[in-house]
Parts: sequence; C-alpha cells; structure tokens
Amino acid sequence: MTANTIAINQQMDKFDGHHSVWLFGYGSLIYKADFPYLQRRAASIDGWTRRFWQGSHDHRGTPEAPGRVVTLIEEAGAICHGMAYLITPDVFAHLDHREKNGYLRLAIPMTFDDGDSVDGLAYIATPDNTAFLGAASEQEIAAHIARATGPSGPNSDYLNHLAHALRELGRHDRHVFEIERHLAALQSK
Repeated sequence: MTANTIAINQQMDKFDGHHSVWLFGYGSLIYKADFPYLQRRAASIDGWTRRFWQGSHDHRGTPEAPGRVVTLIEEAGAICHGMAYLITPDVFAHLDHREKNGYLRLAIPMTFDDGDSVDGLAYIATPDNTAFLGAASEQEIAAHIARATGPSGPNSDYLNHLAHALRELGRHDRHVFEIERHLAALQSK
C-alpha cells in the first residue's frame, strides 16, 4: 500500500450520515489537537499497543531520512491509553492530510475513563504501508529518533511531548518511556 492514504481514507464510509464521531488519539493527537472538536475525554482501547514502528517522511523526518512515530499494533490483553475527541465529519479533510503518511481510518471501540464505551475511529499505520519501519529495540529506536528531523521539527520533540502527555494523563507506557530514557542518555553524551 502506498504511504499517501488520503484517497483511501476518503472512501471510508462507516460513519457516513453521523453528525459527529469519536476519534481516538494515541500519539501526537494526545497533545496536539490542531482541529476543532466538540469534546475531549481520556480514553483507552483494548487489544492494541502503541509502538514507534511507523516512518515519518512528512513531519518528523524526510523521504531520505524518515523519523519514527507511533502506530498501533494488535496485542492480546494490551490496553492503549490516549485521548478521544468528538469531531464533526468536516474535520476529516484536515486529519486525512495530517495522517496521510501511511495511516488509515479504522473503526475501533473505545472506553472512556468513566467506563462508558463507544465505537469510534483511529488512524492506524498498518504493516503493509510503504512507510512502515517495523520493530526495533528501544535503544535502536532512540538512536534513530536522535538523528531525525523534518518539517514539523526534531523527532525527539515528538517523543518527549508524547511522554510528557502520557505522564499528565497518569499513564505508564513502558515502550515510550524506555525510548525516552535511551534518548536522554544519548543526548547527555
């Protein structure tokens, strides 16, 4: 699958006719909501884990030297915490462009911190997109992030903002925090 997913996402029709839909953010969407929304609530999804396995050719890297950003990987028993936004369908044009580098709009059930649940969607970069970088050790990912930069700034800013946002939510993510620890060690040398 091509890395540019705008046209594919425009064909997603699961929420056609809805006046609003819940969007689950698990990466930069936790801390950078550059779109209008009706509500914002802490939420989680079951059976998925956050991983720095997606390449970023357009925000935190370049086509020649992609950065690493998060996607969701299915994992039995996992719970991924993030932020949910109630949005109107007109926001999809902006989000489809923002998430065009390999991310697909996928329907996903989410649970709010108060126990309520709803069907919504998340942008997920699946392993079959051409920007997918795949698994690596947290130390290797930190080294990759340390040297990557793109139009949206240093890849390290993305990691550090995400780690900070997760702490503000009171959520621990071993993968993110281990990469952050390795990056800090690299930057202190």
